[in-house]
Order: sequence, then structure tokens, then C-alpha cells
Amino acid sequence: MSIILDHVNYIYEAGTAMEFAALKDINLVIKEGEFIGLIGHTGSGKSTLVQHLNGLLAPTGGNIFYNGADIHDSTYNKKELRSKVGLVFQYPEHQLFEIDVFSDVCFGPKNLGLDRKEVELRAYAALKQVGLEDEYFYQSPFDLSGGQKRRVAIAGVLAMKPEVLILDEPTAGLDPKGRDEILDQIARLRQETGITVILVSHSMEDVAKYVSRIVVMNRGQIMFDNTPREVFSHYKELETVGLAAPQVTYIMQALKKSGLAVDTDITTIQEAKTEILKAMKRA
Repeated sequence: MSIILDHVNYIYEAGTAMEFAALKDINLVIKEGEFIGLIGHTGSGKSTLVQHLNGLLAPTGGNIFYNGADIHDSTYNKKELRSKVGLVFQYPEHQLFEIDVFSDVCFGPKNLGLDRKEVELRAYAALKQVGLEDEYFYQSPFDLSGGQKRRVAIAGVLAMKPEVLILDEPTAGLDPKGRDEILDQIARLRQETGITVILVSHSMEDVAKYVSRIVVMNRGQIMFDNTPREVFSHYKELETVGLAAPQVTYIMQALKKSGLAVDTDITTIQEAKTEILKAMKRA
């Protein structure tokens, strides 16, 4: 599995006084099994970019390929693409509408034309993948907590058996416990299934903890594309575009300035703990 964006441009309201270039000459390769963090300030082009990956938006210039095929070729099956590249929108619980949780998760695979048994097996497996207990299956989704609703919405996409899972701010509005539970579940899912995950987030801590590659968007262009350690080493440049490194990176910088010989390219609390203990033993 691979997704290739080749010189992709996208202009909103092209040819009008409201014309706005949201994406500018994007070149990007997403490989099978990657866990990618997509970050950028509001209006940087993140959401526009991910809506191109499953054909919801068509580029005004350039091409997008999924497994070698141009997804905007006139003969390309967009319905099949959207079952393979699943997109969970920000606040996806607003899209829940069925009478109970199980019916809601069944909706997607049912629309693929699968028989009832296969639909229900997929729904059950997806709900288990997101860690929802059986006791909630036949409750109204509107009676669930915010975190539980988020899990149901993600399960609805997983029931389609996608090869790529795109999550646009999946923890927005959740408390720290709910945020950690959702992201831990997604990380486990990726480990167990090998699914490709693209996480759009404003939380530098979340991105640093879970992903292996970060793509930074700024004004419709890719500013950085590298490992978390490498990207966050450019924290001063990130600050100029309204972003920052994880808080722990700044703490390590302060410790070094105070005289403790630590590596400052640290992005997670666990890395910081290990590095500080090493430095204290050396001191």
C-alpha cells in the first residue's frame, strides 16, 4: 500500500475574488504501516490535505496515486477507495445517528453490499478493537460519554476494514484520561494489524509520543517531513509559525543551560527520564 501526492495544488473558490491557495506543490509519499503525525496551525492546510487522500477533494493541479493508480482517473472506483482510506473527522460523534451503537457501526459495511452476517461480524470486531464493552452495544450513542462516542465513530470506520486510518484531531475536547485511552488504543490497533495511521493533531506531546514521522504544514506547504526528534530540534523555527516542541524539549534545554550535560533532542517524558538519570550518573 502506498499513497503518492505528486505536485498537488488546491485552490478554494478558484477564479473568484475569494480565491485561496490551500495547498501548494505538495509532494508526499505515505508507505504501508507508517504512523504519521500531521501538524500545523489553523489554516495551514492539514484538513484540506487529508480530504484529498480519499478523494473527498480533487486537486486543482497535480496527481494522487493509491497503489499506483490515479484516484481521479475517470474509471477509478471512489467508493472502494473510501473503504480502503478511512477518514474520521474532528468531533466525529456529531455524525452518529442510528438508534443504537451496534447499528451505527454496521452502517458503513452494510453500504458495501455485504451480507448481514459479515456486516455484524465486522461491527463486533471493530467495537472490540476500540475497546468498547458489550454492555454499550445496544445503547443509544447519545447516552455515551465523549470518549465512548469517539470510539464508536472510529469503530464505524474500522468496520470498513481500511488499509489507511486518518484521524483528524481525534482527541479534541476530551480530558487527558480520555485522550490517552483513545491514542493508546489506536497505537495498539496499529501494532496488531499493521494499518497505516495518519494523526492530525495540535498536541505536540501526543504526536511526539505516538508517531514515527511528522509532516509539518505551513501556509499550504510542507515545512518539515522527518522523525519527531529531528523535526522538534527545529523548535525555534516552529515557533515562528505558531507551533512549538513538546514541553519536555524546553525542559531539557533549560537543564542543559543550568549545567547538566543532557541531550536536548528529547521529545517524550520517558526519553527525558532516561537521559536525566544517565546525566546524573555521569555528574
